[in-house]
Amino acid sequence: QVQLVESGGGLVQPGGSLRLSCAASGFRISFYLMTWVRQAPGKEVEWVSSINWSGTEPTYTDSVKGRFTISRDNAENMLYLQMNNLKPEDTAVYYCAKGSRWSYERDDSGGQGAQVTVSS
Repeated sequence: QVQLVESGGGLVQPGGSLRLSCAASGFRISFYLMTWVRQAPGKEVEWVSSINWSGTEPTYTDSVKGRFTISRDNAENMLYLQMNNLKPEDTAVYYCAKGSRWSYERDDSGGQGAQVTVSS
């Protein structure tokens, strides 16, 4: 059973920051790569970032490199995404997922996600 609950979204002005959190249950994240994806209105799901089990090898899509930082706390079973210098094109619902960018699972129910809106 995969349960993932995202939080920390909100409305922010361009250039602002948000920190998303993802609380996992039903499995231990320490055994898995973990991933963030996002879906903007009317668009397909886009991979954002992944991190290996130890947290030493983060990867990012080009559009967020240098602005977003993925991290994890295996002891707390938590995944994070620090987002700085946000841009309007970052507006989307963000979801955390178990697995790699090529093969991942979201919450069993689809997940509520965290709405991020970047607007002045």
